[in-house]
Amino acid sequence: MEETVIESTETDQEEIVEIEEIVVEEEEEDVVVPFAIIEDIPIFPGCEKVSKKMQRKCFEEKIHKHIVKNFRYPEIAQEMGIQGRVYVSFIIDKDGNVVGVQPRGPDKNLEKEALRIIEKLPQMTPGKQRGKAVRVPYSIPITFKLQ
Repeated sequence: MEETVIESTETDQEEIVEIEEIVVEEEEEDVVVPFAIIEDIPIFPGCEKVSKKMQRKCFEEKIHKHIVKNFRYPEIAQEMGIQGRVYVSFIIDKDGNVVGVQPRGPDKNLEKEALRIIEKLPQMTPGKQRGKAVRVPYSIPITFKLQ
C-alpha cells in the first residue's frame, strides 16, 4: 500500500505571496456581426440623414436600385435561355468596402454578372457594434428572368 502526503496550500500571515498582474488586451481580430442583429447597420451613401429606424429600409432600397441600374442580362445566357436566381453574399468590412463577394447560382455567366454588379457597390459607412466598426456579412438574391 502506498501513502500519499497532501500538503496544505494555505498560507500563514508572514508568508509573502506574489501575484502576477494579468493584462487582458482587447482583441483586434475582425469581429463579424450579422446584419440582422447589428446595433448600427452599414450606411449606404444617401442614407446618412435617415432616422436610425428607417436606415435598414433605406439600405435595402439603395442596394435594390443599384442592382436595377447596373443590371445587364448576359447575352450568352439569353441565347441559351438560361435564367434563375443567383444568391450573392458579401462582407462590408471595417472601412465600409464590399469584400469577399461570393455568387451562387445556376450558371457561371449569371454568377459573373451578379459579381460584377455587387463589386460596383459604393463604399459605405461601416456597421458598428458597441461603437466599434465591425465586418458585416450581407446576402441578396438577384433574379435573372427572361421576358
